[in-house]
Amino acid sequence: MSKKTSAHDTWRDKQWYSIIAPPYFGNIEAGETISDSPEKLIGRVVETTLYDVTGDFSLIHVKLFFKIIDVKGNNAYTEFKGHDLTRDYLRSLVRRGSSRIDGIFDVQTKDGRILRVSAVAFTLNRAKTSQERLVRKIMRDVISSKASQLSFGEFVQEAVLGKIASEIYNQAKKVIPLRKCEIRKSKVLTKSKTVRAVMEEAMEQRRTEIVEGGESAVS
Repeated sequence: MSKKTSAHDTWRDKQWYSIIAPPYFGNIEAGETISDSPEKLIGRVVETTLYDVTGDFSLIHVKLFFKIIDVKGNNAYTEFKGHDLTRDYLRSLVRRGSSRIDGIFDVQTKDGRILRVSAVAFTLNRAKTSQERLVRKIMRDVISSKASQLSFGEFVQEAVLGKIASEIYNQAKKVIPLRKCEIRKSKVLTKSKTVRAVMEEAMEQRRTEIVEGGESAVS
C-alpha cells in the first residue's frame, strides 16, 4: 500500500513544462515534457518535428532535436542539437535504375560553431563514378560556403528548411538529372575542437553512415 502511495505521490509531484524552440525557430512552443524538478531538465534532448514548429504538414518527415539549456517558470528553453529525415521518407525517394549519392561534411559557421552535415541526392538515371564525384564536390562547396557566410542560427534555418539543398540541386542537375536533393541529417559537434580534429575523429563514423545509407546505385 505504501509503495502505491509513494508512486502516486511521485507522479503527482511531477510538472509539465513547455518546450520553447530557439530564437531562429521563432521561440514558439514545440511540445511539452514532464519532470519533478526543473534542474533535471537541463541537458535533456527532446525530439519534435518541423511540422510542430511551422504548422506545415508537408514537413512532418523532418525530425528536430533540441537540447534544454534553461528553465524559467514552466518554460524550458532550448538550443538546436541536430535534425534527421525519417527513413520512410528517404525510402520513398528511391527508384529502380537510379543512383543515391551521399556526402558527409564537417563545417564551421561564421560564428565558430561546428556541425556535421549529411547531404543526399537521388538521380533520375544511374550515375557514373565521375558524376558522383562531381556531385559530392558541389555538395561540399555549397555547404562549406554557406557555413562560412552564415551564423549558426541562419545556417540551421537554411539547412532544415531546404534552402541549401535547393542550391545544391540547382548546381548538381547540370552534372546529372536529379530527382531530389536533401540535407538528410545534421549534428552539432563540440565547438571547442578544431575542424581538423573533428574531421579526423569522425572519419570512421562517416564510412559507417555511408554504408548504412545504402549503395549509391539502386538496382
